Amino acid sequence: MEFTDRVLKCVDCGTEFTFTAGEQLFFHDKQFRNDPKHCKQCKAKRTRGAHRVRPETRTTCSECGAETTVPFKPTQGRPVLCRSCFQKQQTRPPATPEPSAAQG
Repeated sequence: MEFTDRVLKCVDCGTEFTFTAGEQLFFHDKQFRNDPKHCKQCKAKRTRGAHRVRPETRTTCSECGAETTVPFKPTQGRPVLCRSCFQKQQTRPPATPEPSAAQG
């Protein structure tokens, strides 16, 4: 398999960076399936511990109706829980399915 240099765009800073043929060969040998998403500078920042700022979204808890802030953008159709309702849900045992009347 032959590789050629490719220009990619960093998802953090938006600058273009070169994904060299040698890097592609390395990724291929390691069986990595995805191309890199970060330029060398942004990758270095991430490894030094510069944490990315998460966007916070104000929303209403689906369980108790309280106003809350979550570190993600909620998707439609999925419940969003405040911290206390989320923790309560984590401590509950999972629901077991009812035995079917069709079993025989």
